[in-house]
Amino acid sequence: MVTLRHPNDTVTIAPGVLLTIARLATLEVPGVVRMGNTPGGVDRLLRRVPAANGVQIAVADDTVTVHLYVVAEATANLREMSAQIQRSVERSIRELLGMKVESVNVHIEDVAFPSAPETGQR
Repeated sequence: MVTLRHPNDTVTIAPGVLLTIARLATLEVPGVVRMGNTPGGVDRLLRRVPAANGVQIAVADDTVTVHLYVVAEATANLREMSAQIQRSVERSIRELLGMKVESVNVHIEDVAFPSAPETGQR
């Protein structure tokens, strides 16, 4: 916890820090192959919602809302994987930044199947 020395002291956390923490916490969950594509839109073009590498973050009154876009392994239990992502991201933001997490929304964009071995036949 940060103790401010003077009433006018402030601590500012760049949006990129939140994006990085959420992305890394997601990628360490078993079953996640990679981050998906973050959807575009007016908010992203006008930079109202920080977004990068499959993560969108909204912050209001020190409360964070996270949207994650992931590609999962074909063999992963998607429900369990998503719940683990939610726990991991919420815990990381709470412990590293001391911020309250309103919600962590997981969007599974695709499932990655292992590529079939190529044979010499045509």
